[in-house]
Amino acid sequence: MGEQTKPELFELNNGSIRIKITNYGAIVTHLFVPDRHGNVADIVLGFDSIESYMKDNSPYFGCIVGRVANRIRDGKFALNGVHYTLPVNNGPNSLHGGNKGFDKVLWEVVEHKDGDHPSITFKYQSRDGEEGYPGDVTATATYALTSSKTMRLDMEAVPKNKATPINLAQHTYWNLAGHNSGDVLDHSLQIWGSQITPVDQNSIPTGEFLPVKGTAFDFTSEKKIGNSITDVPGLGYDHNYVLDCGEEKIGLKHAAKVKDPSGSRVLDLWTDAPGMQFYTANYVNGVAGKEGAVYEKHSGLCLETQGFPNAINQSNFPSIVVQPGEKYKQTMLFEFSAE
Repeated sequence: MGEQTKPELFELNNGSIRIKITNYGAIVTHLFVPDRHGNVADIVLGFDSIESYMKDNSPYFGCIVGRVANRIRDGKFALNGVHYTLPVNNGPNSLHGGNKGFDKVLWEVVEHKDGDHPSITFKYQSRDGEEGYPGDVTATATYALTSSKTMRLDMEAVPKNKATPINLAQHTYWNLAGHNSGDVLDHSLQIWGSQITPVDQNSIPTGEFLPVKGTAFDFTSEKKIGNSITDVPGLGYDHNYVLDCGEEKIGLKHAAKVKDPSGSRVLDLWTDAPGMQFYTANYVNGVAGKEGAVYEKHSGLCLETQGFPNAINQSNFPSIVVQPGEKYKQTMLFEFSAE
């Protein structure tokens, strides 16, 4: 299909799930699924036009973030004796790849298949020095509807000539009652993580591991998001969970299960990433979204499976450094059902 010169919208539809995705930022702009009564709703926050995503007023709606998702302390790290400086765009931190991360670039469409198992594959060539990161990296992302109830995302990245940190994440804001249905505090959530990586005042992990048992962070058994959110320091949840206790399926760990009480929609998330940022849209404040909706605080929830935040500066965290010729890989499986 050649180089993509302009942002376009593409659709995947298997008769049960319908998704719209743009090659700008590999963003999921719409995702329609039925509830138990067959009522279909769009369950992701977003904008009506691609231009709105490009105006930089988007709080990372629906996109793939990289080269390194989440926060890097002071926008600095050292690798193989070289010190690197990144754009600082989140207090004192570098967040989600910098000023122009993978969410703000055009990806090339290398394949788009229709049929019973529709899929689309995007590719992005990240250059040496881009946003301060070392080495050329080729990233690909394939969204596929693998069954009537399942969306799969495979993300890969290969450094060409230099070792580099790589940590990709999918940043959709979910509201299973419908993108325009208010806050998600009544959604029930279970997270297969017995620990979080607690953070300092700048939201950078301290390097410790905190067992969630007996704290507001405990989602080891299903509970409503609103139950303990007022006990969380700050405006709500924005924390990395260590995915350490989920059952496995095709090599993926059960990361989270979300339920919407009103319409019975359920999302089960599986991944092979070590961590997951659970974020409750704390900084979404009067964002003008699709179909005249206005998104306020807690109007969606993000389940960003990932390497740990600031892992490049934290030696006791799983390494996110990828060597030339090695391949970074992450698979996410989103299973939709109705109860």
